[in-house]
Amino acid sequence: MSWNEPGRGNRDPWGGSGNQGPPDLDEVIKTVKGKFGGLFGRKGQSGGNGQGGGGSDDGGGSGMPGMSATAIGGIIGVAVLVWLASGIFIVDEGWRGVEKRFGAYHQTKMPGPHWRPPRPIGTVEHVNVEQVRVQEIGYMTGGGDRRQHVAREALMLTQDENIVDVQLAVQYQVEDPAAYVFNFRDPDQSLKDVTESALRETVGKRRMDFVLTEGRTEVAQETRRLLSEAMESYGTGLRVVSVDMQDVQPPEEVQGAFEDAIMAREDEQRKINRANAYRNEIIPRAQGESARIREEAEGYRQQAIAEAEGQSARFLALLQEYGQAPEVTRQRIYLDVISEIYGRSQKVYMTGDASDSLLYLPLDRAGAPRVDGAQGRDTGELDPDVLDRRLRPQDGQPSGDARSRGNLRSREAR
Repeated sequence: MSWNEPGRGNRDPWGGSGNQGPPDLDEVIKTVKGKFGGLFGRKGQSGGNGQGGGGSDDGGGSGMPGMSATAIGGIIGVAVLVWLASGIFIVDEGWRGVEKRFGAYHQTKMPGPHWRPPRPIGTVEHVNVEQVRVQEIGYMTGGGDRRQHVAREALMLTQDENIVDVQLAVQYQVEDPAAYVFNFRDPDQSLKDVTESALRETVGKRRMDFVLTEGRTEVAQETRRLLSEAMESYGTGLRVVSVDMQDVQPPEEVQGAFEDAIMAREDEQRKINRANAYRNEIIPRAQGESARIREEAEGYRQQAIAEAEGQSARFLALLQEYGQAPEVTRQRIYLDVISEIYGRSQKVYMTGDASDSLLYLPLDRAGAPRVDGAQGRDTGELDPDVLDRRLRPQDGQPSGDARSRGNLRSREAR
């Protein structure tokens, strides 16, 4: 059955009123645009009741969808707030924020929340000032603490035209964040280059043996001094914390010969130490013996002088007494001499009556120390048997006065 069958009325699906032709596409488009424009606060304008083509629009644009001034202002305000909020930033503890305005330095921010004009007006670069950074000269540390040798940095020429392999580590920190960010394009690489230059200068002024043995500490200290002065004069904003010598070796091609030389040097030093120890033992002993002999000689000298002075004083005193009483002094001197002579005698003289002979007893032998016959040593005691045998008469000989008168040797008392 067709749409326009007689008796069914107007069944046009396009909603035409009495117009049996096709719908007007321009009118349909305007109707759809008007509906969508109402959603955004504007209505489509048309002449009449929206039917037919007698209507006109304002410059051909009143039928286009649009936004009200209030909505546009709100969107712009929100965008501005979001843009301003993007300038909020936080500096962590141990860091510094270097603020820039149009790429130029403005100020340094301390740890905490801050605000800066958002991009592209202001930017912030965060710098860690507490981190201890390390630059390696002559080697490079890889994963797992594996060390890779860098020959172009490690090989250096000494004063005596020898080559040594030096490996050095520099620890440093950022002292001035602004100088660190603005003064150098790559301050860390600049520090490494200056360190290598200072190390080569220091090694080039010293001999190879000194650098390889006792000069390691001195080389590290001199390198640190030169590096610190250069970093300060250049204004890199870096502070050198320490310079540590990691390793100093001769080139690999002469390692064997150099180890032999080291062993010979150690043997020499060991013998020198042994000789010094012997000298330190002998010299004090000889000095002590010499001091003892000198003290003994001095004591003997003082004793001889004192004895001579005493004898001289005694003689002078006797001379003075002799001048006052010659006879008494002469008798006194005689008695003193006789007493001294008899005092050194080993014999004892005993007499009885004036008519008896002088009896002689060898008491010096009778009073001899007792000797232990079994062990043959002197006991320091008088032997009573020896004394008894000498005093007791022998068998067949008279005893008592008869022995003293006839058999014993006697002398007349004088």
